[in-house]
Amino acid sequence: MQSRLGNLRARVFPDHWSLLFGQIAFYSFVVIMISGLVLMVDYKPSVEPVVYDGPYGPLRGTEMSRALDSTLAITFETRAGLLVRQVHHWATLIMVAAITLHLLQLFFTAAFRRPRRLNWLVVFGLLVLTLGACLTGTSLPDDMASGTSLAVLDGVLQATPFVGSALSHLLFGGEFPGDVISRFYPLHVVVLPVAIIALFVLLALRKPVKQPAEKPQRTAGRVDVVKSVGLFCFVGGVSLVMAATATINPVWLYGPADPADTSAGVGPAWYLAFLDGSLRLAPGWEVVWWGKTISLAVLLPVALCTLFLLLVAVYPFIEERVTGDRSDHYELERPRANPTRTGIGVAGIVFYGVLWAAAGADTIAVQFHLSFNTLLRLFQILLIVGPPAALFITRRVCLGLQQQEQEIATHGIETGRIVRRPDGGYVEDHRPSVRQLTSR
Repeated sequence: MQSRLGNLRARVFPDHWSLLFGQIAFYSFVVIMISGLVLMVDYKPSVEPVVYDGPYGPLRGTEMSRALDSTLAITFETRAGLLVRQVHHWATLIMVAAITLHLLQLFFTAAFRRPRRLNWLVVFGLLVLTLGACLTGTSLPDDMASGTSLAVLDGVLQATPFVGSALSHLLFGGEFPGDVISRFYPLHVVVLPVAIIALFVLLALRKPVKQPAEKPQRTAGRVDVVKSVGLFCFVGGVSLVMAATATINPVWLYGPADPADTSAGVGPAWYLAFLDGSLRLAPGWEVVWWGKTISLAVLLPVALCTLFLLLVAVYPFIEERVTGDRSDHYELERPRANPTRTGIGVAGIVFYGVLWAAAGADTIAVQFHLSFNTLLRLFQILLIVGPPAALFITRRVCLGLQQQEQEIATHGIETGRIVRRPDGGYVEDHRPSVRQLTSR
């Protein structure tokens, strides 16, 4: 029992800075849960039509769902309601960013190899569950922006060959828009949070990886507790400052959702922008098969993004199979030590970044007075050329850094001072490196 308690303390109060992202993600989740519980008090998950008669003049007399009516009441009538809504939203963005950075840190330091592979799968699962919670949460206000997102989702489902209509009917409970809130609300407030908590607990209970001969890690003391509480206060404070100074998701500007209308100038959240970018860059191909028209303009980007996420999830197993390395690795690896893996990681970032940037192609075209079609063509070229170029350049950089380290280890560090040798020649003076001094 004492050993398990020590392991838990070592996980909750880690020493290394690289686990800071995981802590930020957890503390952001705590902020999300607290603000979410406050919002649940006044929110009404119902699509029952009502006429708005609240204090916001431009929408007074407009018919809307009870969900949007209660969201507007929280925003304008509940004390600090708008602040709590925005804290909830900003903390969600921080959590997604922290999990993404933690996943990248695990990848580039090879922390996904045995015996840490479970950690990689758990963190990836956290990312997927958090994205699911974000998608269901942004749909709950039932405003025009969320309605537009659901319309895109319905179009993707309808484009699925042979079973598209059935999938859409199952999700929306009938003809679009149906009553998706009654399905998304329990997912958002119960199912997904419980699953996320379970994964956080699994990470906390995982035994820290250390070499067999390594001494047990120290247990947490008062200083660790103070640091942890301080980091939580910092995360909560940043979320509060951002919520108080930057408006996000102003549902009152969009009005109620309407299947016949769509919102202009509103894009998806940054973490889902790569899906929208893939839809923009896909060519408008269609094929007819068994009397059914199949739109590859929708299926191709969805399949591509799904394949990308699947490859991210199973990459540890792919690398192990390709390299044949099934031994345990207790030490982390510097990114430059494995140029190919680092190049693959940068190529994946470039692939995601091009799709992410393409989601804002219309805004970029307007702001910089560019042709929208030319901009899309440029992004299409970058999507094909960018990842291989990133892989090649990154490998060369890593190999160059390895060569530089080898030269420093052999000859020492350059001082920039030129000295004359007894035979009349000139050479640059070198001072011993730390490795050379310790080896003497």
